[in-house]
Amino acid sequence: MEITNFDNMQYCETVGLANCFTAIGKLLGHYLIDVEAVGFNDNSGYVYIALDNGISICSMLGRDVEYLATCFDTGEEFFFDNYKDCLDKQHELNIAYNQAS
Repeated sequence: MEITNFDNMQYCETVGLANCFTAIGKLLGHYLIDVEAVGFNDNSGYVYIALDNGISICSMLGRDVEYLATCFDTGEEFFFDNYKDCLDKQHELNIAYNQAS
C-alpha cells in the first residue's frame, strides 16, 4: 500500500479519511478488499483509498464518502453513494475496456 500527499492534509481531510476507513471496515465482511493506495489529491480536494479493483472510496472536506469508478480508456469518473452500484459500474467499464483492447 502506498500513502501519498499527507503533508497537505488539514482537519477536514483527516475527518474525510476517517470516514473512508469506516466505510472500508463496513465492506470487509461482505467483499474481498485489497487497498492499493491512500492519499490526498491536491487538484480535486478529495482524500481517497484506492482499491485494487479500480474503485476508490473518497471524501471531500470531511463529507460522506463517495465510491468512484473510473474508465481506464477515457479517464471519465462515475460517483456513487454505495459500493454495490459502483462495483457494478466498474465491472461494466472493465468489460468494455477489455473488449476494446
